[in-house]
Amino acid sequence: MNPQRLRQSGYWISTGLIALWLVPSGVFDLLRAPSVVDILHHLGYAAYVGAILGAGKLLAIVAILYPKTRLLREWAYAGITFDLIGAIVSHLTVHDPLGIVIYPVLALALTAGSYILRADHLRLRAV
Repeated sequence: MNPQRLRQSGYWISTGLIALWLVPSGVFDLLRAPSVVDILHHLGYAAYVGAILGAGKLLAIVAILYPKTRLLREWAYAGITFDLIGAIVSHLTVHDPLGIVIYPVLALALTAGSYILRADHLRLRAV
Protein backbone atom coordinates (compact mmCIF):
# COMPACT_ATOMS: atom_id res chain seq x y z
CA MET A 1 0.00 0.00 0.00
CA ASN A 2 1.42 3.39 -0.92
CA PRO A 3 2.05 5.99 1.84
CA GLN A 4 -0.65 8.39 0.58
CA ARG A 5 -3.28 5.66 0.62
CA LEU A 6 -2.15 4.56 4.09
CA ARG A 7 -2.40 8.17 5.33
CA GLN A 8 -5.87 8.53 3.85
CA SER A 9 -7.02 5.26 5.42
CA GLY A 10 -5.63 6.28 8.80
CA TYR A 11 -7.40 9.63 8.55
CA TRP A 12 -10.78 8.10 7.76
CA ILE A 13 -10.48 5.40 10.42
CA SER A 14 -9.52 7.85 13.17
CA THR A 15 -12.05 10.46 12.00
CA GLY A 16 -14.80 7.85 11.74
CA LEU A 17 -14.11 6.59 15.24
CA ILE A 18 -14.12 10.13 16.59
CA ALA A 19 -17.45 10.75 14.86
CA LEU A 20 -18.83 7.53 16.36
CA TRP A 21 -17.84 8.89 19.76
CA LEU A 22 -18.91 12.53 19.26
CA VAL A 23 -22.38 12.03 17.79
CA PRO A 24 -23.95 9.81 20.46
CA SER A 25 -22.03 11.56 23.21
CA GLY A 26 -23.24 14.96 21.98
CA VAL A 27 -26.84 13.76 21.69
CA PHE A 28 -26.81 12.26 25.20
CA ASP A 29 -25.27 15.48 26.54
CA LEU A 30 -27.94 17.64 24.87
CA LEU A 31 -30.75 15.38 26.06
CA ARG A 32 -29.33 15.50 29.59
CA ALA A 33 -29.44 11.74 29.85
CA PRO A 34 -29.47 10.65 33.50
CA SER A 35 -26.11 8.90 33.12
CA VAL A 36 -24.55 12.10 31.73
CA VAL A 37 -25.99 14.21 34.55
CA ASP A 38 -24.66 11.69 37.09
CA ILE A 39 -21.17 11.86 35.57
CA LEU A 40 -21.23 15.66 35.45
CA HIS A 41 -22.29 15.84 39.11
CA HIS A 42 -19.64 13.27 40.05
CA LEU A 43 -17.04 15.48 38.37
CA GLY A 44 -18.37 18.60 40.12
CA TYR A 45 -20.14 20.24 37.18
CA ALA A 46 -23.70 21.51 36.86
CA ALA A 47 -26.08 19.58 34.61
CA TYR A 48 -26.34 22.46 32.12
CA VAL A 49 -22.68 21.97 31.18
CA GLY A 50 -23.85 18.91 29.25
CA ALA A 51 -25.89 21.08 26.89
CA ILE A 52 -22.84 23.23 26.15
CA LEU A 53 -20.61 20.22 25.59
CA GLY A 54 -23.23 18.41 23.52
CA ALA A 55 -23.75 21.34 21.17
CA GLY A 56 -20.00 21.77 20.81
CA LYS A 57 -19.46 18.08 20.01
CA LEU A 58 -22.15 17.99 17.33
CA LEU A 59 -20.98 21.24 15.73
CA ALA A 60 -17.38 20.01 15.84
CA ILE A 61 -18.12 16.83 13.92
CA VAL A 62 -20.01 18.81 11.26
CA ALA A 63 -17.03 21.17 10.91
CA ILE A 64 -14.59 18.27 10.66
CA LEU A 65 -16.58 16.31 8.09
CA TYR A 66 -17.64 19.22 5.87
CA PRO A 67 -14.80 19.78 3.38
CA LYS A 68 -15.11 23.57 3.02
CA THR A 69 -14.63 24.57 6.66
CA ARG A 70 -10.87 24.91 6.94
CA LEU A 71 -10.84 27.55 9.70
CA LEU A 72 -13.80 26.04 11.55
CA ARG A 73 -12.15 22.62 11.31
CA GLU A 74 -9.09 23.96 13.16
CA TRP A 75 -11.34 25.35 15.89
CA ALA A 76 -13.28 22.08 16.03
CA TYR A 77 -10.12 20.05 16.58
CA ALA A 78 -9.05 22.54 19.24
CA GLY A 79 -12.43 22.33 20.98
CA ILE A 80 -12.40 18.54 20.99
CA THR A 81 -8.86 18.62 22.37
CA PHE A 82 -9.86 21.04 25.17
CA ASP A 83 -12.91 18.90 25.97
CA LEU A 84 -10.84 15.73 26.21
CA ILE A 85 -8.03 17.30 28.24
CA GLY A 86 -10.70 18.69 30.57
CA ALA A 87 -12.26 15.23 30.87
CA ILE A 88 -8.90 13.64 31.65
CA VAL A 89 -8.04 16.22 34.30
CA SER A 90 -11.55 16.10 35.78
CA HIS A 91 -11.51 12.32 36.14
CA LEU A 92 -8.00 12.39 37.63
CA THR A 93 -9.01 15.15 40.06
CA VAL A 94 -11.85 13.09 41.52
CA HIS A 95 -9.55 10.05 41.63
CA ASP A 96 -11.48 7.96 39.14
CA PRO A 97 -9.77 4.66 38.26
CA LEU A 98 -7.44 4.61 35.27
CA GLY A 99 -9.92 2.34 33.49
CA ILE A 100 -12.24 5.36 33.22
CA VAL A 101 -9.50 7.89 32.44
CA ILE A 102 -8.25 5.79 29.51
CA TYR A 103 -11.36 6.55 27.39
CA PRO A 104 -10.71 10.28 26.94
CA VAL A 105 -6.99 9.50 26.51
CA LEU A 106 -7.79 7.13 23.63
CA ALA A 107 -10.23 9.63 22.11
CA LEU A 108 -7.52 12.30 22.33
CA ALA A 109 -5.11 9.99 20.50
CA LEU A 110 -7.69 9.37 17.76
CA THR A 111 -8.33 13.11 17.49
CA ALA A 112 -4.60 13.75 17.12
CA GLY A 113 -4.42 11.04 14.47
CA SER A 114 -7.29 12.56 12.54
CA TYR A 115 -5.72 16.02 12.75
CA ILE A 116 -2.24 14.91 11.74
CA LEU A 117 -3.36 12.61 8.92
CA ARG A 118 -5.89 14.93 7.26
CA ALA A 119 -5.32 15.64 3.58
CA ASP A 120 -3.59 18.80 2.47
CA HIS A 121 -6.78 20.26 0.99
CA LEU A 122 -8.40 20.00 4.45
CA ARG A 123 -5.67 22.01 6.15
CA LEU A 124 -5.88 25.71 6.88
CA ARG A 125 -2.95 26.25 4.55
CA ALA A 126 -2.08 23.69 1.93
CA VAL A 127 1.39 22.26 2.54
